[in-house]
Amino acid sequence: MDIPTQVEIVLRDAQYDTWVSTGTSSPVTCFESAALMGFVHVFDSARAMLDDWETRQKHVLARHAAALRAAGAKAWNVYSLFLTAESAPDQMRAIERIEENFELTRKIAHESVRTVDDVERALLPLISVRSKPSLGASNFNDRLRARLKELPPEAVTAFLSDTSSVEVARILGEES
Repeated sequence: MDIPTQVEIVLRDAQYDTWVSTGTSSPVTCFESAALMGFVHVFDSARAMLDDWETRQKHVLARHAAALRAAGAKAWNVYSLFLTAESAPDQMRAIERIEENFELTRKIAHESVRTVDDVERALLPLISVRSKPSLGASNFNDRLRARLKELPPEAVTAFLSDTSSVEVARILGEES
């Protein structure tokens, strides 16, 4: 999977503007919204991430210093993301320590980023909550009847059939 491309897709779906900055030793995916901005660095290995994250963060911040100064309050919400596809469970604690470092930017660091779900999981702190309604295979009419249990059953049956709205109103009026 192409991590930078997938990161851009997920961030754009979350209403971020994205672009790639190639002015550093390796391309960086940049993103921005009305509230925050950030930079995504992808590494070939967990070891490379652990060795180079600080240097790469400083270089990209220096390169974008003018834009950061012009960002006003948004400059307080700058994120640096450090991702690698390599699985490195033995280095997990060292990777977690990157996130605990609050110098210059807020940080998100993940290893084993191999699927679309992995990318979405890594970007969760940046993405607004999305709720997917679970509409299983249950019958819509049965679900609606359950929700309208305070109404007279005859009125609900009339409402769900081809009965006119005037007749449904008459049935409801009789029951009140």
